[in-house]
Amino acid sequence: MPSANDMRKGMAIRYNGDVTVVLDMQHRTPGNLRAFVQATLRSLKSGKSSVVRFASTEPLEVVSMTTRRVEYSYKDQSGFHFIDPETYEDVILHEEFLGENARYLTENLSCVLMEVEGKAAELELPPVVELKVLEAPPGIRGDTATNVTKPAKVAGDFEVGVPIFIDAGDTIRVDTRTGKYVSRA
Repeated sequence: MPSANDMRKGMAIRYNGDVTVVLDMQHRTPGNLRAFVQATLRSLKSGKSSVVRFASTEPLEVVSMTTRRVEYSYKDQSGFHFIDPETYEDVILHEEFLGENARYLTENLSCVLMEVEGKAAELELPPVVELKVLEAPPGIRGDTATNVTKPAKVAGDFEVGVPIFIDAGDTIRVDTRTGKYVSRA
């Protein structure tokens, strides 16, 4: 049986009778105390996250997790609809489940859906997505200092700091982990 030292981000474990997904974990060894693992766990039943400490040798019950590729299709009042390209099964995810990731979704975006016991556990987006710039103020002549950026409103209805040469209508690449501009598409 694996111990808390074997815990990794994205792993599904059973904790207090509930299936949880490890969102983040750190191995800590303070001064003259025993080592422990501090993990952020999200419950699949309630959807709430909590920070939990495990003794480094504490045994864990790992729950098997399946992954499959899905493509974003559309959003309506029931939620965000994803299609499995192999079986054409419609998977509906709610905005609370997606959180900040919802703003990066564009039509036909290919994602990886992780499921535990038939229930959606986590949606993994590609590291970079292409978004269309909706609004961008014009660059001011003479603003040529290094790394000058301006705020631009993009398709996910949020702002990204972009270089001054980006205009409305351009397509840019945005990092989904940091929300920062990467390059022009």
